[in-house]
Amino acid sequence: MTRRICVVVTARPSYSRIRTALVALRDRADADLQVVVAASALLDRYGTAVRYIEDDGFEVAARVQMVLEGGHPAAMAKTTGIGLLELASVFDHLRPDVVVTIADRFETMATAVAAAYMNIPLAHIQGGEVTGSIDEKVRHAVTKLSDLHLVSSQSAAARLRCMGEREASIFVTGCPSIDLAAEVAASPALDFDPFERYGGVGAGHSWEMSSEYLVVMQHPVTTEYEQARAHVTATLQAVDQLGMPTLWFWPNVDAGSDATSGGIRAYREQHRPEQIHFFKNMAPLDFLRLLANARCLVGNSSVGIRECSYLGVPAVNIGTRQSGRDRGENVRDVDYDCEQIAIAVQERMSVGRYPRSTLYGDGRAGTRIGSVLVGAPLSIEKRLCY
Repeated sequence: MTRRICVVVTARPSYSRIRTALVALRDRADADLQVVVAASALLDRYGTAVRYIEDDGFEVAARVQMVLEGGHPAAMAKTTGIGLLELASVFDHLRPDVVVTIADRFETMATAVAAAYMNIPLAHIQGGEVTGSIDEKVRHAVTKLSDLHLVSSQSAAARLRCMGEREASIFVTGCPSIDLAAEVAASPALDFDPFERYGGVGAGHSWEMSSEYLVVMQHPVTTEYEQARAHVTATLQAVDQLGMPTLWFWPNVDAGSDATSGGIRAYREQHRPEQIHFFKNMAPLDFLRLLANARCLVGNSSVGIRECSYLGVPAVNIGTRQSGRDRGENVRDVDYDCEQIAIAVQERMSVGRYPRSTLYGDGRAGTRIGSVLVGAPLSIEKRLCY
């Protein structure tokens, strides 16, 4: 019997964290894959992730326009509300046997609540982890609404048991984003020109991509959104001070994103840094190949904790956004301070590459997730096992 599996992708990082599972499901005769693309994954300002989903050959069953912009917590709350309304209609039309939601972004709450109230079994990718900010609340709330848990590590599974989730509902699959990192690690050569393929703005078109460069990915922290501009300015100053070629990626659509973006634009206009080039987004494999050849990742993205740990790329993690998350020896944590950031980047680069860590998976998560989603018993009866 074919199982209808509806996967909701709401943001650019969500696609990287589910892509190999989508491939596994598409290739199975016993799975009817329904891909729903929503929120910032549809917006040009945040890189139009839906384009890469379609380029990879996935048919989009529904598009959900739900984002209210403005860089304020109220916009996040209202976006979640709109998503709940719209996704309920999508699920009513598609009639999936199971809905899949990914990670801990605030939009995942809409997916989880809609599925739970419509008596559709819910599978959650990357539950049981620990971080800072609103992500912590969202992740654990989605866990309690979910019926299947597809987690990245044994420590995440242990936390879910402590939260009362049944052993039979927890599957340690690894993180699908590590599958992509493993593919890149097997063939890491930078085989494209990022400026030619992705455009972007700022300096850099004359660089030789064989030269040493940094990658920066810094998002606002929703519980500290009023300091977002000051936070990004400290990083800009540090990177400018280092004087290295730098590829900088635009922030996510979180509270404070307008302030982060505004800080970047203001610094660019006032100081005209000659070594920084800015991008909205890249296809997942292209981005990881670029990352694999970088001297260091700077910012507060989970990519420094996950993919960089597998690739052995040094990472300087700034601030509280990833507080508490399990990390490898490649990561050094610093505060929002220009001098601290610059010193930490130099220290990480002096080490070079770090040993590969399989903390978040071994590169085979997608296949495991596909098998669980097709074969695991489905039930909406929640039994807590404290």
